[in-house]
Amino acid sequence: MPRGRRTSAADTAATGERKGPGAGRFYMISVVSKAYGIHPQTLRLYEREGLLKPSRTEGNTRLYSEDDLRQLEVILNLTRDLGVNLAGVEIVLNMRRKMERMQEEVSAFVAWVRQELARAAQEGWQERLQQALVKLPPTPLARAVVSETPPGAGTPHLGRDAGPPGPERGQ
Repeated sequence: MPRGRRTSAADTAATGERKGPGAGRFYMISVVSKAYGIHPQTLRLYEREGLLKPSRTEGNTRLYSEDDLRQLEVILNLTRDLGVNLAGVEIVLNMRRKMERMQEEVSAFVAWVRQELARAAQEGWQERLQQALVKLPPTPLARAVVSETPPGAGTPHLGRDAGPPGPERGQ
């Protein structure tokens, strides 16, 4: 292939259009650096640090997707506006990923609970629950004996038998 001839992947990078699975717009490093006012070396540093993961063409040209650009905007917001260093940016991005994963898990759990409630309502769970319960009289869990109020005191006090047994009581 003659020098300077672009491959189809490079044509994709130049036009920003892509066909096939995962179709979307992709941008070369020069376009991204100009658009965000940062040096291309800074973008390479972010990639080395693992903060950005642009895709590559067959010729090893970096292609930044829309998701990469959103990630870059977060990085630039943290570093420029909030003064966070790259180690802090990495921590924040990891926490964001964990929070997103947790949110997905919570959403899946809530969907499952709703599905189970709907299924239980269709099957008449209230009647089955009433039949399955065994009725027992209430039992006291703790017994406190309140003795008479001693002279001069305004409130009753707990007697000797109140509270759990222990060695200080000789039991």
